[in-house]
Amino acid sequence: MQWNHFVPAFDEWFNKKFVVEWGEKNDTEVIVTNVGMTSIESRAEAEIAKKLGHDLCMFLSPPASYEDHVIDHKDIYAECERRFGKPLDIAIRSTFNPTTKKYFGFSDSYVPDPVNFRKDLWDEVGVRPDSWDAIREGGRRIKDRHGIPVGIGMSNELDSSMALRSILLAFGAGVQDADGRPSLKSRNTLEALKYGRALFTEAMTDEVFSWDASSNNRQMLAGKGSLTLNAISVTRTGENEKIPVASRIALGRPARGPAAAVGVMHLMNAYAIWKFARNIEGAKKFLVDLAGASRSAFLASEFYNFPTYPQLVPDLQQLIARDAKAQPPDKYAIFSDADKWTVGVGHPGYANGAIDEIWKAWLVPKMFADVASSRMTPEAALDMYSAQVNEIFARWRARRKVA
Repeated sequence: MQWNHFVPAFDEWFNKKFVVEWGEKNDTEVIVTNVGMTSIESRAEAEIAKKLGHDLCMFLSPPASYEDHVIDHKDIYAECERRFGKPLDIAIRSTFNPTTKKYFGFSDSYVPDPVNFRKDLWDEVGVRPDSWDAIREGGRRIKDRHGIPVGIGMSNELDSSMALRSILLAFGAGVQDADGRPSLKSRNTLEALKYGRALFTEAMTDEVFSWDASSNNRQMLAGKGSLTLNAISVTRTGENEKIPVASRIALGRPARGPAAAVGVMHLMNAYAIWKFARNIEGAKKFLVDLAGASRSAFLASEFYNFPTYPQLVPDLQQLIARDAKAQPPDKYAIFSDADKWTVGVGHPGYANGAIDEIWKAWLVPKMFADVASSRMTPEAALDMYSAQVNEIFARWRARRKVA
């Protein structure tokens, strides 16, 4: 089971070529169920309840809360290292629990989360959106001049969660520290919340409180947004559907904040094999071979899925430096060092059950939304949400799943 990819060409390759050829080679019938991204968790929980379902489930963020229901995926990583070399650190930090020493998933790829911005509008106001201060200033000027807002979601959905975590990290804040202990209650978080309120007040509109995961795509491609954080689904959709504004949407590396310039991954493609799977060994081999097909996957996804084993795409730099569809052709060259600025959802620590529960409860976007909408003061929101974070960590600590 996996999602309906935002780049349809990937599903064509995966379902009709890779899976078919792998099944024939391994004398195995492989059935793929594609579901909407918002249905993955509920479908997975239903399979756990029945102890029956797909052998493999692909999640879009680290599925750490399911650790007790999945096998240890260490053999897959070991075989991939034997064949391909070591994976990127983000793969390990997104699928390994250092407290239990268990690999609760396997990642063959990740999706970076660059800044998408209307270059014509930002050039007009003389601001390059390479820092969060610049985004606030330039966004205000564009909104005042053209009525076109910045579009960073503050809603209970994936894009909002990733973008707002990137803001937290830029200000030196985070849900946990490097040792996996809750750290939301800090002066840095308070400053990030104040920034989020100012950005909303000066440069955004209240539609961001009710967005779904494709709302920012639609806003940008309709010419009604000046900037968002998103994967390349915005630009690829625009190119493939020949939407005129697409050529004016540029990509940038993560914006700088007072403490850092990093981007929480847009997606972490993490596969998990259930303990009740009927063909565990076949599923393991499937994942090793899928990693081995990283170059084909990268091309089929039109540069959406970046390999966690980049050595398997030796010409990656040349591919992104000049793309036939992009205007300009080097639009995707910013990803030349994506592995340096893309971090996991648990950064600066590892993903774990507490991080996963906080993610699924949408605590980070709820916190930002409560402050931006003036429902709560930054101080009150920080007190309330940090207490909830601490309670969640305490429960997972009692289960001996976090430090």
